[in-house]
Amino acid sequence: MFLHVTNVFYLKDYQLRLESNDEKVKDLDLSDELHGEIFEPLKDIELFKKVYVNLDTGTIEWPNGADFAPEFLYDIGQEVRKSA
Repeated sequence: MFLHVTNVFYLKDYQLRLESNDEKVKDLDLSDELHGEIFEPLKDIELFKKVYVNLDTGTIEWPNGADFAPEFLYDIGQEVRKSA
């Protein structure tokens, strides 16, 4: 099965809650991952909050085109619960 992010919720600071197609819900903190030309602008919290799920790629993305591989997000996330 290919892993896809199905929903994203902004929590606080640089923390997100993700739901994936395996029905798991994970919280993650991206504060240590915002390096490089594409990710530096995300340090602006107002831009970071504009995160959304790109249904074509199955991962989270921001208006500036920054994204992370769903497998990476899954690996660094802490499972909260299974989604309903």
